[in-house]
Amino acid sequence: MSEEFKIEIVNPESSFYVNEGIIEAVVPAYEGEMGILKDHISIISFLKPGIIKVLTKTGEENFYVEDGILEFKNNSLSILTSIIMDLKNIDKSLLSENLKKAENELEYTELNDQARFLISQKVEILKSIN
Repeated sequence: MSEEFKIEIVNPESSFYVNEGIIEAVVPAYEGEMGILKDHISIISFLKPGIIKVLTKTGEENFYVEDGILEFKNNSLSILTSIIMDLKNIDKSLLSENLKKAENELEYTELNDQARFLISQKVEILKSIN
């Protein structure tokens, strides 16, 4: 019996990543890191800045995501996001630029707690990738 499920990650430009042989996906949800296996309970959640880890029989793939929403039902994981990057092909200059921009945003005194939390998460993740 197969232990695999389908994933589709979509951004505004295209269907970014599709694979029907997923064993496990770990996503950075607002509730914390969420592991998803075949036959997981149906769920809808928001994503925070972090790394999506996708495990297949052939290995692991990692993607940086800034925001989005996920839905898992009927053994299909759908992720909609505005910004996603494949870590194996990431542009280091773009990464550094995004890090500087996020660090500058943290200096704004008018930020509410939620915005400050999300930007802090983004800075932490970008530093760990860089």
